[in-house]
Amino acid sequence: MSNSIPFNHIYLIDGSGYIFRAFYGIPPMTRPDGTPVNAVYGYTNMLIKLLADHESDGFAVIFDAGRESFRNEFYPQYKAQRPDAPEELIPQFGLIREATRAFNLPSIEMKGYEADDLIATYAREAKEAGVKVTIVSSDKDLMQLVEPDVELLDPMKNIAIGEEQVLDKFGVKPDRVVDVQALAGDSVDNVPGVPGIGIKTAAQLINEYGDLESLLNRAEEIKQPKRRQNLIEHAELARISRRLVELKRDVPVDDDLSGFDRMDPDGSVLRAFLEENGFRSIIARLGETLGGGNEAGQSAEAEAAPGESEYELVQTKDALARWIAEANKEGIVTIDTETTGLDAHSAELVGVSLSCKAGKACYIPVGHRSTEAAAAADSDQGGLDLAGPTDGSDDTPSQIPRDEAIALLKPVLEDAGVLKVGQNIKYDMIVLARYGIEMAPIDDTMLLSYVIEGGLHGHGMDDLAQLHFGHSTIKFKDVAGSGKSQVTFDKVPLDKALDYAAEDADITGRLHRLLKPRLVTDRMTTVYETIERPLVPVLARMERTGIKVDRDVLRRMSNDFAQRLAELETQIHTLAGRSFTIGSPKQLGEILFDEMSLPGGKKGKSGAYATGADILESLAAQGHDLPARVLDWRQLAKLKSTYTDSLQEQINPETGRIHTSYAQAIASTGRLSSNDPNLQNIPIRTEEGRKIREAFVAEEGCKLLSVDYSQIELRLAAEIADIESLRQAFLEGQDIHAITASQVFGVPVEGMDPMIRRQAKAINFGIIYGISAFGLANNLRIPQNEARNYIAAYFERYPGIKAYMERAKADCKKHGFVTTLFGRKIHIPAIGEKNPARKNFGERAAINAPIQGTAADVIKRAMIRVPRALATAGLDAKMLLQVHDELLFEVPEAQIEETTAVVREVMEKACDPALKLSVPLVADAGVGRNWAEAH
Repeated sequence: MSNSIPFNHIYLIDGSGYIFRAFYGIPPMTRPDGTPVNAVYGYTNMLIKLLADHESDGFAVIFDAGRESFRNEFYPQYKAQRPDAPEELIPQFGLIREATRAFNLPSIEMKGYEADDLIATYAREAKEAGVKVTIVSSDKDLMQLVEPDVELLDPMKNIAIGEEQVLDKFGVKPDRVVDVQALAGDSVDNVPGVPGIGIKTAAQLINEYGDLESLLNRAEEIKQPKRRQNLIEHAELARISRRLVELKRDVPVDDDLSGFDRMDPDGSVLRAFLEENGFRSIIARLGETLGGGNEAGQSAEAEAAPGESEYELVQTKDALARWIAEANKEGIVTIDTETTGLDAHSAELVGVSLSCKAGKACYIPVGHRSTEAAAAADSDQGGLDLAGPTDGSDDTPSQIPRDEAIALLKPVLEDAGVLKVGQNIKYDMIVLARYGIEMAPIDDTMLLSYVIEGGLHGHGMDDLAQLHFGHSTIKFKDVAGSGKSQVTFDKVPLDKALDYAAEDADITGRLHRLLKPRLVTDRMTTVYETIERPLVPVLARMERTGIKVDRDVLRRMSNDFAQRLAELETQIHTLAGRSFTIGSPKQLGEILFDEMSLPGGKKGKSGAYATGADILESLAAQGHDLPARVLDWRQLAKLKSTYTDSLQEQINPETGRIHTSYAQAIASTGRLSSNDPNLQNIPIRTEEGRKIREAFVAEEGCKLLSVDYSQIELRLAAEIADIESLRQAFLEGQDIHAITASQVFGVPVEGMDPMIRRQAKAINFGIIYGISAFGLANNLRIPQNEARNYIAAYFERYPGIKAYMERAKADCKKHGFVTTLFGRKIHIPAIGEKNPARKNFGERAAINAPIQGTAADVIKRAMIRVPRALATAGLDAKMLLQVHDELLFEVPEAQIEETTAVVREVMEKACDPALKLSVPLVADAGVGRNWAEAH
């Protein structure tokens, strides 16, 4: 080794490759000022992992200085077709270089040369100085540099690439890779190559003729006529291609290799960078290495990304007892269940994974089957198998019988002194409840993430593991296959099941240790502890209860819809003058705009006319019958397929009820969403839509009770925006829409035209959604100028609304989020975007989110308190559904009056004592044999 080089091993990092991997691998996120930072966050995590995993004493990060290099001088088309960088990535390029310097690493780039050329030059210099080289990149172009003491490290797969791997990839040794690439070309970089020759053929030719120039000189010898002709005609392109792909190893670099010795970062500089970009979880993970203490009170070990792990397959009761004892000792255990499907109400339990410490987890199989037993189970139409597999064949997996494992686990999972932690733990609670386990108390890492960073990114485990640890989790398809060959988890071999399931518990535990302390530092403890966490068992109970559905009503409606669809189809074909596929936008567009010559036809990029609902509604408003009938047909077709047909299939055969699933961590405002099936989107503005609710019925001897907040968002708008006149109108119980119409349009309340009131209602609700003149005009079917005048008159009458809107937008731009009255943070990344459409969306969200989010918090608080209030009153009502501002109950007929009074009181006082509203909340109640009657 040269005395001038202070290290014997150097890592040359392909920084540009890291940038794009981080950008596309991490969900969108922004820092407080709205600047996108997902690539910066991912890049920072990757640097941390690389520096922690490799103790080399030499490091440098190499970047591309720009799109063009010396190659464009002799081949201008080089990389010419590459698209521009995504708009959200551009401001992150500079920040990533800042991150590099914050870690005290050399950040190297040079105009006129690509990062690969600099890497090639430094690799040569290091090799000549006797220094071992590791190039950190998955770029195939760098494989030409591989030789003894020069290897590639693929950061995505964490595997070393030497001569053997290059031979497998290209079919030639590293020194001939450029010849193969020259022949095959590269469409991504616009390297022409020789037509008709791919990597495999190129490797055969180079191995036979030795090198590119020899091949081109002897091209006449090629036996295949077309290949021979292409090699002769395109010989010069092949030579140009070789110059394009061959890396330059003698770049006159400005930065000397001897300056790349590894130095520890300055903790205060690194902390300042991390704080500026809002990387709180990284600060917590790095802890004392940053100086100034560990704000989250976490050890570096606790949040370290998964590296070495000890996962145990638990197949005996003694081993399980040992893990249960550990959970009791620690007072906290992470749990995850594996099942035969995604429906928690019907899937069988296959196994349970547990973890009490980072890097240590177990998997307890209880329902894995032999090949023979699995085949038998597939053909069995019987009920739930609670005891587990009983097949005695030789290939039956060794496992504890399910009922015995359940009996052993039940005490610790129900022990109030042991906290159970899960990722989307509601699913596990519902599954285990079907086996007699009422799991409590609980924590949920998905909800911790959602409360802390709602709106910034997704909160699934895969996203969180990548986001916080730079770790790619094992995917379900990796162990169970995909497509038609995918198997259910009970058929997954135990060795694969162990790694997959135990990792889930391990990662969940790591996330919990990282995120839970942030409730305090981010001041989100109240939202989590008083709203989101206590709501989990309430939702689990509602989902398990389900709602009864009358299949006969749905069947009759489906038949009716089918008959009416057939009639509409006949009418539509008659109006069109010929038959066509009504559900085909392309065919419909041709009918409307080519054959019937109706106005307003606009073609999209595909060449087909746009036929969306807005276009058809506009044509229908002009008096054209065909688009009006198509709208009717579309509405009926959707109702039939989405509801009356599919709901029949979703009735649980054991309970006769539909069990929807509520998602807490989807909508950034805090609203719940319903899926499988979505019962919140059943249309109620049309007669046909309202009829669907008739199929949702009460059990014999009961009725359905619907209790709905009256105009809660308008009431909260009066409170949050501090509009005294609106507040007073609500206090006096006046008709708020009539009052608005009177004040904005100057008409008396008495004898008001219902149309005027409807316009005022549209303005009232539109304003709190940040509606534009265009949007209001579209809603009311009036000219935009008229809509603009309505909005101006509204702001003149209620100036506080305008002031609130401007204040909300300014606060959101400053902080990157808005808050509800209960302190929930709703991050709105779009507020800082340059794209006008996205920015306008962000501004509308900033106006509405505090109002809608507070309404969501209010009803969640009510949902948590209602079951306890009913139990205290000795009432037997069951809460079945939540649909935005409405709660639906199944109530014994004799208890209707008392239940109504209890529920209304809880809902109307859901803010007390946490929040004293100056505007009263009002809950209206309705009762009926079915949902339509009750609402």
